[in-house]
Amino acid sequence: MKQKLKKIIGIFLSIGIGVFIIWWSVKGLTNVQLTDIKNAIVNANYFWIGVAVIIGLLSHFSRAYRWKYLLKPLGFQPKFWNSVFAIFIAYLVNLIIPRGGEVVRATTISKYEGIPFEKAFGTIVAERVVDLIMLLLIILGALFYQFSFVSKLLLAKIPQNPFLLIFVGLLSFVVAYVTYTYIRRSEYKWLKKVRGFVDGLIEGVISVWTMENRGAFIFHSVFIWSMYLLMFYVISLAIPETSNLSLGAVLNGFIGGTFGTSANGGLGTFPYAVQKVFEMYQINPDKAFAFGWLVWSAQTLMILVFGLISLIVIPIYNKKFLE
Repeated sequence: MKQKLKKIIGIFLSIGIGVFIIWWSVKGLTNVQLTDIKNAIVNANYFWIGVAVIIGLLSHFSRAYRWKYLLKPLGFQPKFWNSVFAIFIAYLVNLIIPRGGEVVRATTISKYEGIPFEKAFGTIVAERVVDLIMLLLIILGALFYQFSFVSKLLLAKIPQNPFLLIFVGLLSFVVAYVTYTYIRRSEYKWLKKVRGFVDGLIEGVISVWTMENRGAFIFHSVFIWSMYLLMFYVISLAIPETSNLSLGAVLNGFIGGTFGTSANGGLGTFPYAVQKVFEMYQINPDKAFAFGWLVWSAQTLMILVFGLISLIVIPIYNKKFLE
């Protein structure tokens, strides 16, 4: 009962955050700005949005194929389409219950392929670790690629005193070391979780590097995230004001949007995060806001359509194989 109540509260909280962010984003806009945003969405070139959806589908197919490299060492080889259906159903559930899709994905593949739930769920956790590492690599790449731009932004906000900068750098190092040492030795439950999470990251990296098909697994991991980035970029071509984005703007906009999605599926938070990032590049805020909504809507509509199709088709597909 308590677990169900927590889920219900989580769902309403997730939706509530999205509604609040939407209200916060538009409350100060004039009628002219709202009309400008609406026109940008209505008059967008939907050919590019269609191309972006195809690219998004390729990323999900690649994710389904990559999954087999984690399940194979456990002695399981699920049918490709069952993996695809399970993934789309999981993303569909994530729209309502953030991170609830992982459990549903493991349950679905367990039901139709006979894979024990705990083993299936373990591979999904390993996947998430790899995906987090890929995101961190994109963030590092964006920082290196735009080091001068990021430096100027930071220097504009802090005093340009070399002694102060050295002091802050040394202090940050000491604080980081003390924090790391404390977390490693602490017996507090929540710090143990943090420690377990970090250890899981390290274990995930090691397991990928030592797995039999690591080359193919790494290729699909890179391909998946490349398609995510490409989908984001292609939709920028749908609006004239965002069609000439620099690589730095694409990378940082994508990163901002990804973090915006993590809280509540991106409802309200994704467009707002993208808009704020693009403002740093002097892109029209209204067009940036419209672009954010187009990206989020394309992704969400794709998941809704193919998630519902997967729910309907998966029992029919498996009935055919059982006959």
